Amino acid sequence: MKIDFETNMFPLFHPQAVDDLKDPCPVYDGRQWHVFGSSGTVTSETWKILHATAPELHGPWTEHEPIELPVTGSGVAAPGVVHEDGVFHMFIQTEFMKSGGRCEHAVSNDGFNWVVLNPAILSVPDTDEDGIYDPHPALIGGKRYLVYSGMPKFTRVPQPDIYLSRSQSDSWFGPWKRLGKILDHNDIPHHNTRDDPDYEWGIEGAQLVELPDGRVLLNATCFLPHGPRGSRQRVFFAVADTIAGPYSSIGPVLDPGGPGENGHSTVMIDGDRLTLFYQSRVAATNHRWRYGLASFDVSLLSKAA
Repeated sequence: MKIDFETNMFPLFHPQAVDDLKDPCPVYDGRQWHVFGSSGTVTSETWKILHATAPELHGPWTEHEPIELPVTGSGVAAPGVVHEDGVFHMFIQTEFMKSGGRCEHAVSNDGFNWVVLNPAILSVPDTDEDGIYDPHPALIGGKRYLVYSGMPKFTRVPQPDIYLSRSQSDSWFGPWKRLGKILDHNDIPHHNTRDDPDYEWGIEGAQLVELPDGRVLLNATCFLPHGPRGSRQRVFFAVADTIAGPYSSIGPVLDPGGPGENGHSTVMIDGDRLTLFYQSRVAATNHRWRYGLASFDVSLLSKAA
């Protein structure tokens, strides 16, 4: 179902030196907002780690030099970041269009200078997690989790589902215990099916948030089963009583308007307000990805679910 967002600012800003901005993860450090994400171009799928700051979520945003980590991979991008006890923790993929990959863990005191630690999660060859990407940290019920996309080997196109790991130390340093798949293609009626001859992509960009009523909100990206390619990507919400599920999908929640699509986003809940920091591309942006900011009363989720 489409949710009536009461405010929706798009685009928030235009990048200075790249074509596209994707995978936003906003974080407040007590003084200012940071947004980490992917900056580059979908034309060649080359990406760097975006870092921008602002006094308020709606801006104005100041871009900084891309963050360079001593990490190898063809798809080092899509950071999931949390700020706790004065430290930024970044969990970031190394691949996203092929098998393999790692969820790397880096820390910073200021958001600008980073130290890479041991990887948090490694892919497992020849399993349903033969490739992993899009990690995002979550604090649910006082416990720390990583939610991410995992996919088996593929010959045509990746078909990722959503997986979960939990920290065994009650800190962001892990070690991380795999809890398995929590959302499958078949759980989402508005997602393209695996055997669709025009299948486009799987479930990605997942994030988990604890709702005020104690339930768990899964915010992620699906691909609609119909329509031309480049128009099917959508932010959707699903809700469960526990973090392991089962999740009941509310469906795509934000209409991009006209020919266009939206996707990978981060939800923030402050009191009775839910704010969605998302990526979208439409004709007005020359179909280049930009960031948007939308919000509504979180009580609407109870009515929707």
